[in-house]
Amino acid sequence: MIKEQFSRTARLYGEDAMEKLSRSSVLLFGVGGVGSYVAESLARAGVGRMCLVDSDEVCESNINRQAMALHSTIGKKKAEVMAERMMDINPDMIVDVKTVFYLPENADSIDFSGFDAIADCIDTVTAKLEIISRAQSMGTPIISAMGTGNKMRPDMLEITDIFKTEGCPLARVMRKELRERGIKHLKVVYSKEKPKCDGERTPASSPFVPNSAGLLMASEIANMLINGGK
Repeated sequence: MIKEQFSRTARLYGEDAMEKLSRSSVLLFGVGGVGSYVAESLARAGVGRMCLVDSDEVCESNINRQAMALHSTIGKKKAEVMAERMMDINPDMIVDVKTVFYLPENADSIDFSGFDAIADCIDTVTAKLEIISRAQSMGTPIISAMGTGNKMRPDMLEITDIFKTEGCPLARVMRKELRERGIKHLKVVYSKEKPKCDGERTPASSPFVPNSAGLLMASEIANMLINGGK
């Protein structure tokens, strides 16, 4: 029996698909501008379980683009605040929290087993490479977010293979590193828009592009879960 809160989604996807989502488990790295919208959208879609990995705390500059960032949540752990929000959206959902700054040096602190999909929404190249390598070695479907900072055009986002990307500085670095590791394919969300640079070390951010990337990624993950990882 489909709960009322999922009834309109079920009319589009069907009851069998909703059942698959409710039995699915997703591991998400990075609860920022992209990751927070992945998390919220999958909670609203009826995914049964998620694990959020992020050690960061909410700060005021996050408010322009992160789902859990409010004046009332400043100073709190992003993953913990996001987990509370998700369970308020879907009380039947299981949300695990790991307040870990994930790096190759502490990679064993996160158990990758038992997940149906992995979402990589972090910025650190070494950590991204570790996540991707582990996911692919286990045969777990993964989708990775490329750079959304210094960009203003959500209509230029798309999902593609990383080796088909162009114009994204992060994707360029990742392509080189992945080739060196013998990784030939990786599904990514990226923008073709040329980054705008104002000379600051910290990237500027839009209220529209990271969020839209998160929604696009969440939609793709839902389809992967429904269609067995494809």
